[in-house]
Amino acid sequence: MFRLNANRFFQRAVKGTRSYGNACNPRNLRNREGLGNLRSSRTSPNQTRWSSSSSRGPTSGRSKWYPMVLYSGGVLSTVIVYSLLQKEDPLVPINRKSIELVSDIAEPVYANPKELKQAISEIKEIIGKSNVHETGEIISEHADSAWQTRHPHAGELPDAVVYPKDTQEVSEVLKVCHKYRVPVIPFSGGTSLEGHFTPVYRGISLDVSRMDQILAVHKDDLDVVVQPAVGWEVLADSLNDYNLMFGPDPGPGAEIGGMVGTSCSGTNAYRYGTMRQNVVNLTVVLADGTIIKTKRRPRKSSAGYSLTELFIGSEGTLGVVTEATLKVYAKPPIRRVGMLTFDKIDDATSTVQDILQSGLNLDAVELMDDEQMKLINQAGTTDSTWEEKNSLLLRFAGSSENIINSEIEKVKELAKPHNSLNLKFASSEDESEELWSARKNALWSTQSAAKPGSKMWTTDVAVPISKLSKLVHDCKQQISSNNLTASIIGHVGDGNFHCCIAYDPTDKKEKEIVETIVDNLVNEAIDLEGTCTGEHGVGVGKRGYLLKEVGPETVGLMRQIKSALDPYSILNPGHVFTTSHNDVPNH
Repeated sequence: MFRLNANRFFQRAVKGTRSYGNACNPRNLRNREGLGNLRSSRTSPNQTRWSSSSSRGPTSGRSKWYPMVLYSGGVLSTVIVYSLLQKEDPLVPINRKSIELVSDIAEPVYANPKELKQAISEIKEIIGKSNVHETGEIISEHADSAWQTRHPHAGELPDAVVYPKDTQEVSEVLKVCHKYRVPVIPFSGGTSLEGHFTPVYRGISLDVSRMDQILAVHKDDLDVVVQPAVGWEVLADSLNDYNLMFGPDPGPGAEIGGMVGTSCSGTNAYRYGTMRQNVVNLTVVLADGTIIKTKRRPRKSSAGYSLTELFIGSEGTLGVVTEATLKVYAKPPIRRVGMLTFDKIDDATSTVQDILQSGLNLDAVELMDDEQMKLINQAGTTDSTWEEKNSLLLRFAGSSENIINSEIEKVKELAKPHNSLNLKFASSEDESEELWSARKNALWSTQSAAKPGSKMWTTDVAVPISKLSKLVHDCKQQISSNNLTASIIGHVGDGNFHCCIAYDPTDKKEKEIVETIVDNLVNEAIDLEGTCTGEHGVGVGKRGYLLKEVGPETVGLMRQIKSALDPYSILNPGHVFTTSHNDVPNH
């Protein structure tokens, strides 16, 4: 077999361009330093056969390519030769895999205290001392919130919270963190639920709240350009002036950066989709400070990889989003809301299936169980008193009253075979707002009705529509049998629902019961060909479920992608999947 000392050849070649020409000349090659074991044997005046002093026999078939490569000269020829030879004498490991399993990963090495101190000092020089905080409540606020289902373990606090003002400052901050290997946790809004911004490996929390501007509204193109700290509610109010709307409508306080990170959605997802369907392009700062824009502004493009979608749902593990171009829509001229009630939740979910198969173009299809309606009445968070039954809220939209009235009549007919009780439909915008207020206040009502000192465990799953009825039924049965304050609400038009359970954090037994219910719910959703999260994201709390859902090979591919973009694993490490052999996926 042909063999050449490829390392020495490459090292010699890269010293300077002057040596390339001579080193790659076949007449001089055998005399060059580092290539002494390569010789030529001339079999005829016009034919040279290249071989090695260590070859065991006739040269391999590929050796005939070397004269062609070497004659070309320059850097390109050197790289090609080295590429051909590296299997024999590699400069880098040759057993690199397409995926990176837990067994393959190297333990992350992060900044020591001295390096961390130096990094923070350099960041202060970049963004100003007043924009770097190392003590006080602001530190704990960037590790946890009342809504989190996975709370920080001891010591999981950021060493500093930093507030860059624009893309360039984010880039400079990340260059410093990359140099010293300081973990960086992007923070936008802080309303996530699965421990997304908990600093598992400490480091700095990079809060984008100073980047809160709507940069452009392109009404003719139906898109807007915003910074990551723009709240979706602020955006919605601004778009009213243009008679436009933004599709996703998650919980109050959510900001665009976090919404991109979790690929959230909301009540409008049935018609307008999730964040994944509503982002045109992103400006992203990578781990080493490199700034990229994923694509231009057209609605469609087949140019290259779909990098925009790569960053959506990545939860800050691949880059920091500093700008987003978003799709917006013309507001429907007329909107109406209707409510259907049922004694049995199975009848409500069965009605959903029939509505979806009818071809009706509704804006939203939402479910609230009887317990949720009871909690809304107890909390008094709306002006109305509601029938405490399992309820479907339907939002209709169209260009005329006749079209909407026709759709309402169709829904009434579809609901009858499923034992619907009361059919209430708004006849005006004000009545629609009042009906919809029940859905808007659902989560706050559950919290208000809980015992003082209680915490909320809110989880979400999604399944194919045909599996929805069984999963909701099983979940409700578990809640009822344990006498817990809990409710089921959901965007059932796309098979996604939430289970919200109040519990006493000081009652170990009660907390274990809640954990068991949630675990059973998520595992059953996966067994029914569903997902562990429809819109909340994986964070830290659902890493183990992600493994079950897609398998270690698929998670291994995700890990390999992260390794390529973030070789030191400084961006939100420990989220989505484990970063260390010692990290337990479900904790």
